[in-house]
Amino acid sequence: MKTDDFDYYLPKELIAQTPLKKRDSSRMLVLDKNTGEYFDKHFYDLIDYLDEGDTIVLNDTKVIPARLIGHKPETGAVIEVLMLKDLGNDEWECLTKPAKRIKLGTIVKFSDELSCKCTYVGSDGIRKYKFIYDGIFLEILDRLGEMPLPPYITEKLEDKNRYQTVYAKTPGSAAAPTAGLHFTEEYLKKIMDKKINIAYVTLHVGLGTFRPVSVDDVKKHQMHSEYYVLDEKTANLLNKTKENKKKIIAIGTTSTRVLETIASSNGHFKAQSGYTNIFIYPGYKFKAIDGLLTNFHLPKSTLIMLVSALAGKDNILKAYNYAVKNNYRFFSFGDCMFIK
Repeated sequence: MKTDDFDYYLPKELIAQTPLKKRDSSRMLVLDKNTGEYFDKHFYDLIDYLDEGDTIVLNDTKVIPARLIGHKPETGAVIEVLMLKDLGNDEWECLTKPAKRIKLGTIVKFSDELSCKCTYVGSDGIRKYKFIYDGIFLEILDRLGEMPLPPYITEKLEDKNRYQTVYAKTPGSAAAPTAGLHFTEEYLKKIMDKKINIAYVTLHVGLGTFRPVSVDDVKKHQMHSEYYVLDEKTANLLNKTKENKKKIIAIGTTSTRVLETIASSNGHFKAQSGYTNIFIYPGYKFKAIDGLLTNFHLPKSTLIMLVSALAGKDNILKAYNYAVKNNYRFFSFGDCMFIK
């Protein structure tokens, strides 16, 4: 299985640079994973595919202003640090540019109240830093940090809350779980009014989700681990949903990865937290989910491999090519796909 097998042509003008004015008005391509048929709908039609007793699973992670621009005090060299993973005790795994300027023990200063010291030198731009600060760390980060928008978004984001889900609760992500950006509080209420269950998990999006695949052989790609939490209340609800033969619908690939990490071979869930580096690609047998709402993903990425595992590579690529021809908006601020 080659990485190039998951490539498709995407004109640059179809990469959404800004969110729509109304979160829930995006187009939605519905794909039947069993037949390969697809239909043009809108996100607000999602509820029509959900029944009483079904459960949708949302990732409640909150994006932090994880992009910091600082300098080396001794040379003045500008350094960019993207915080990826909280290792505890004020230490973070980070992506650094230009990484070659950062050695063990190097100090990067962001302001008079925040700096960091390199404690580990890894490959591919990865460094670990001990952060040194006066005050409350997240408050300082709010003042100094920038929202870590993906590099394919070049326009300025006017409202930083638009790169945050309306239900974001647990700070720690370096990127938004973008399938959730379509939901409004009113739409969530509409779902609950239909007696569809809403469950929450947490996965802090880091390098595992957005690092490109750089090897030719898919099976040789190494996923970086990301921290997740599924509590007892959610585990009980998911088990009850399965027992009642109702559907579990993951909202986004991050929720999918949490659920598939935890589900045992018979689909049982239990409260659990830890780090997952699960890599889902064609040939994988899904144990947890029955359907998936997701945005359109980058060519040759681990995420297009995940949706191909669920719906079939040929079905996905046909649907993607249709979406391109019909001017769907792609990636983080773009339209969505519902795989049923």
